[in-house]
Amino acid sequence: MGNNAIGIERLGRSLCAQVHGADLSKPLSDADFAAIHDGLAEHEMLLFRDQDITASSQLEFGRRFGPPSVHPFSPNLADMPELIVLDNHQDNPPRLTDIWHSDETFRAEPPMATILRSTITPKLGGDTMFASMSAAYDDLSDHLQHFLSGLEAVHDFKPFRTLLANDEDGHRRLRELEAKFPLQHHPVVRLHPVSGRKVIFVNPQFTIGIKGMDEREAQPLLAMLFDLAKVPEYQYRLQWQPNTLAIWDNRSVLHYAIHDYQPQRRRMERITICGDRPFGVQDGRQVPLIARQPIAAETPSAVEAEPVREVYRGGRNA
Repeated sequence: MGNNAIGIERLGRSLCAQVHGADLSKPLSDADFAAIHDGLAEHEMLLFRDQDITASSQLEFGRRFGPPSVHPFSPNLADMPELIVLDNHQDNPPRLTDIWHSDETFRAEPPMATILRSTITPKLGGDTMFASMSAAYDDLSDHLQHFLSGLEAVHDFKPFRTLLANDEDGHRRLRELEAKFPLQHHPVVRLHPVSGRKVIFVNPQFTIGIKGMDEREAQPLLAMLFDLAKVPEYQYRLQWQPNTLAIWDNRSVLHYAIHDYQPQRRRMERITICGDRPFGVQDGRQVPLIARQPIAAETPSAVEAEPVREVYRGGRNA
């Protein structure tokens, strides 16, 4: 398959499109990569089916977007530390991913994108849900949008604390990680640096509060914002097949891995791409807006357009 006829097919109302005609085992031309880059900005998530590629090819594809990052908590390969292998089965059940989240927002500069490829998929289950938090923001009232625009949320690596042993070595390791990854304040409403869209940038995995609010005020507000990811109109559900590769914009998309496939095996390979520090709508930066395109109305078929004929049914005035 050559890389000279890339097409992008929209799949979801709020996010996701499928890329046709790309073979990621081969280097992409600048024109094809530009089409993919622009497609990601517009659709926030792209799918590539039938990508029987090596981990090195996946890594090289990721490098076109920016330098890959190394996850500080997940196990990785010694010769390829940027790659995380998620190999879940009866003896290694999945953990910490069945919750709506954006990857690694506990960092000062969270990843800009995540690239995930399936190598072994269960016959039943194992889907991943995605939600566009730019679409969620767009549907808020003007009053609530204005209220949220000046707030900052507090992010922490809280779920990974449970992975550390409750002993002296574990406590020492925790202190080291807290020094390396202190609490981060990110805008509740983030301005996307490429698309110019406004995004609700909080998630229940890593967001623990709102700066300047006590828990009684912050938690109900955060719960309401977290629940927006559950709205079906903002979602896309991906049914994995072997050698499916997905890339999504970690700046505007939350995801949720469904843990419904045990004891079957599900093996995935993941990399994340380094991002930049989030900035809010009140920071004064100007980014040209890439508007979400409305769904086009279908042209009625000849049968649908045919006028309705009156049918004689008898009656008093017949």
